[in-house]
Amino acid sequence: MADALEVEVAGRAVRLTSPDRVVFPERGFTKRDVFEYYLAVGDGIMRALGDRPTTLQRFPEGIDGEAFFQKRVPARGVPAWIEKAQIAFPSGRKADELCPADLAHVAWAAQMGTIVFHPWPVRKGHVDHPDELRIDLDPQPGTGFGNAAEVAGVLKGVLDELGFVGWPKTSGGRGLHVYVRIKPQWTFVEARRAVIALAREVERRAPERATTKWWKEERGERVFVDFNQMARDRTIACAYSLRANARATASTPLRWEEIGDVEPDDFDLRTVPARLASLGDPHAAIDDVSHDISELLEWAERDAANGEGDMPYPPEYPKMEGEPMRVQPSRARKQDA
Repeated sequence: MADALEVEVAGRAVRLTSPDRVVFPERGFTKRDVFEYYLAVGDGIMRALGDRPTTLQRFPEGIDGEAFFQKRVPARGVPAWIEKAQIAFPSGRKADELCPADLAHVAWAAQMGTIVFHPWPVRKGHVDHPDELRIDLDPQPGTGFGNAAEVAGVLKGVLDELGFVGWPKTSGGRGLHVYVRIKPQWTFVEARRAVIALAREVERRAPERATTKWWKEERGERVFVDFNQMARDRTIACAYSLRANARATASTPLRWEEIGDVEPDDFDLRTVPARLASLGDPHAAIDDVSHDISELLEWAERDAANGEGDMPYPPEYPKMEGEPMRVQPSRARKQDA
């Protein structure tokens, strides 16, 4: 096993131990490969993580070993320069999460065995007010990335009509994510309702291809527009984050015009740094515009007046005001029988 290395990152010394430990066995990628990947995509990942409370998905022994989500920065053994931000969970409990202020924070997390970075849709200065909408296009059984790409085209049409700029990326798996930067003026509940309204409009325009049905038994072979990724403490892998799969894919920003011509496996630990160096970051201008979601909230009110109110939250959340019963339809029918 190679000796530990000390690397200067963003003007700070970051120690890399066990650099030859294999992290992705199928492809032979090591801890050093992961560390160097994150340095190579530094500008892009800092655009996604900068000043955001971030949950770390750690694999200290590699992706075939034990994994865990770290939501709290340890009280001891952490460099003095590590920045944190306090967030509140749906339960009301609080935690001080890593809040990357520079690339050294990402490098330190990689040294700690982090493979996947899960930032909140908020910044350190306004942790209860999201500054982006996250639309998760999740292919269901019988569908795949190509189906998500088709639904993404429908979504872009809706965003264009709203005057919104959407920023697509691969999930690193079979799906697509689209981000919309917004003004940090609304609560998590309001941001989620805005995404529900947006998702319902996509579903109306492509009912055979897209669904907002929370219960899996109702989704069929369609792409689920997962509105609950906007619920407090629900996070998704950020742009340029690696994913913990055999191929070491990365969640990669795309240009709208290329969505139908790519596959998720095109983007991995080896290919993404070269793509970024050659083409630049498709999300380079993501912070240039922040949108007003008032119109989406008006759509939500319109939908509620037409009998389409709030949608169920995930089961671990407290019961929310206006939320329907959290009982899957087949069970509800049996109870009513």
